[in-house]
Order: sequence, then structure tokens, then C-alpha cells
Amino acid sequence: MPEGPSILIAKEKLSELKGKKIISVTGDAKIDMVRIIGNRITDLKSWGKHFLICFPKFFLRIHFMMFGTYRLNERKAAHPRLRLAYKEGEVNFYTCIITLHEGLPADFYDWEKDIMSHQWNSRKAKNSLKILDKAMVCDVLLDQSIFSGVGNIIKNESLFRARIHPESRVGALPPVKVTAMIKEAHDYSFDFYRWKKINELSKHFLVYEKSDCPRCKIPLVKKYIGKGKRLTCFCSNCQILYR
Repeated sequence: MPEGPSILIAKEKLSELKGKKIISVTGDAKIDMVRIIGNRITDLKSWGKHFLICFPKFFLRIHFMMFGTYRLNERKAAHPRLRLAYKEGEVNFYTCIITLHEGLPADFYDWEKDIMSHQWNSRKAKNSLKILDKAMVCDVLLDQSIFSGVGNIIKNESLFRARIHPESRVGALPPVKVTAMIKEAHDYSFDFYRWKKINELSKHFLVYEKSDCPRCKIPLVKKYIGKGKRLTCFCSNCQILYR
């Protein structure tokens, strides 16, 4: 599933769509396609794992799920979920969920919760954690209402950086570790973004898809844990379990 940094990169790659007047809409998305025809794209936005195509009075929300893709001015053999054509070209979206929402994104989204936004508010994240003292840190980092855009890679890598065991309880973390967890989630998200843009993300993995701890030189633990039973990789020696 694309994480926040990948959605921000998609927004940048599709920047030429701004200002384009849509002349044709096709695909099998369950939306009112006629509503889009004749309207100009006013902006592109990203919020967490959501890619937003904005029009004057409504917007499209695209969630790429696990295997969603897009193509600018080219097509895949598969039938698109949505194809937006304009005078100079087209954009195609595949294997994703697309919904149409009346109004503006600001009516729906709080950018202070978006890990990739310049409006990201770490204090708000910290305050949200105060009522989740019994939750495991591996779950709260994937909670999109707190850390919008954080996915499984960022979760694994940032917890390793912060030296926090993923099964630690939020309420048992020392204040300095709460701060470290939030900071590493934010900092790693931007490292992810930078490495992804130059196709070097996997070269920098410390625990994700790795076998041994780069600090302790012992085998990493790999378990499916948390509410979503997501694959979690960690070192049982240098990542401290707080209970």
C-alpha cells in the first residue's frame, strides 16, 4: 500500500494536470462521471494515503489500496478505474478506490495530522496518544487519524530508529520515548520521500525485509502483530519493550 511519501510524489509527478479542462471521463469507478466533464482541475493535494484531484466545487479522492497505480499519457492493458482526458493528454488510474465528494478538501481534512504536510502538528499527535495508553505502539503509528500517511515500512523503520519494541504500550513509554517515536516517524517519512524519488528506498532499509539487526548483529524477529496483524520486524535486544 503506498504510504504518504509516495502519494506526495504522485502529486508532484501529475502536476501538469492543474488547470486542465476535462473533456472525457471513462472507467468503471462508481461515481458521477458526467459531473466531471467540462470542469477544470484547480489543484492536486495529498493527505496521508489519499490523493485528491480538486475541481471548483468538488474533488475526487483516490485511495491506491495495495496495488493501485496511475499512468500519465500512457495506458496499461487493464481497464482503468478512471480515465480523465483533456486536450493535451490523459491520466489513468488502476486498481484503486475512487470517490467523489462535494465541497472542498478543507471541509474534510485536517492537514495538521498529515505526516508529510508543512502543517503537521507533533503536539496534536502527542495529545492524541494520551488517551491510548493501553494501545501498542505498532497500532498507534498506523492510526491514520493521528499519523496520516504512516504505513508499515515507516512504522518498522521509525520504531527501530527510536529503539522502541513494537509491542510496547503507549502509556508505559517514558516521555522522552514518546517524543522520539513521533520525531522518528516524521523524520523517516521525509527520508522515505527523498530516497523514493531517486529509487533508493530499499537500499536504506534497516529492518524491513532484512534478516539481521544492523546494531546487534543478531537475527531480527518477524511477527504479524497488532490489530491489523501487519508484518513487524524488530530487534529483541536493542528495541526496548515498555509495559
